[in-house]
Amino acid sequence: MTVAQDLQLAKKPHPLAALELIKPITWFPPMWAFGCGVISSGMPLLQNIWLILLGIVLSGPIVCGMSQAANDWCDRHVDAINEPYRPIPSGRIPGAWGLWIALAMSALSLFVGWCLGIWGFAATILGVLAAWAYSAEPIRLKKSGWWGPGLVGLCYEGLPWFTGAAVMSTALPDPKIILVATLYALGAHGIMTLNDFKALEGDRQTGLRSLPVTLGPKRAAHIACWIMLVPQLAVVILLMLWAVPNAYPAAITALILGQLWAMRVMLRDPKAKAPWYNGTGVMMYVSGMLITAFALRFLGGAL
Repeated sequence: MTVAQDLQLAKKPHPLAALELIKPITWFPPMWAFGCGVISSGMPLLQNIWLILLGIVLSGPIVCGMSQAANDWCDRHVDAINEPYRPIPSGRIPGAWGLWIALAMSALSLFVGWCLGIWGFAATILGVLAAWAYSAEPIRLKKSGWWGPGLVGLCYEGLPWFTGAAVMSTALPDPKIILVATLYALGAHGIMTLNDFKALEGDRQTGLRSLPVTLGPKRAAHIACWIMLVPQLAVVILLMLWAVPNAYPAAITALILGQLWAMRVMLRDPKAKAPWYNGTGVMMYVSGMLITAFALRFLGGAL
């Protein structure tokens, strides 16, 4: 192989680098939330298995993967400080390949969303627009420690939940489902704030006003905890008012108590312990989402 051929190959991204760009580890939250929406709809599952699988692939690998590619492209200068080993700043995704991957996946998202019907297509349009609004100038809502995490929480938890329920029922979901999905999306703002701790130095240097930057790690962590707790407590109260079996709100309450323990550990050193909390407290948070979905399914004809 000639030197010229070697240089030409070097200008193309390696498939493993492209996979790393779309961050498979981030696909779980929207896929989980979509599944919660499917369950909460009360519709038959096995009869709609292919529709469900398509929606899970859309919400995770395609839309979420697209958002990660777009974010990495728009954040390539920040990542050069925070995470220089990432595919774009390290050169493993050369030139404008990161942008082309994000744009191609945006088009793929819209096509697959169209296959899910009018509700799936409308939700996909919103998700794609939100992904670019979060990362790209001149909007770049990521600059705000309030709007940025709020938008991500909406797209990771609320919108997929709504989409799963809407696709299954081919109609606007019941207000109870929308309310619960909104509450969990609001709580996810706190999860996203804790996720900002890993980029604290780069955000400070590049002018991104995340809550850890503007408020300091300790205060930002306390606010994130309250933001996560209050919506979950509201869900427990709502389920009790809707007269679901006591086992559902009791199980969610137990998970909230578990999160309180994890929060106490995390608050001793928020910057160091935030990643640990993401592997403990957040798992309890999303477990509560699934229990809530089954509680809504139990209501059945009441929805």
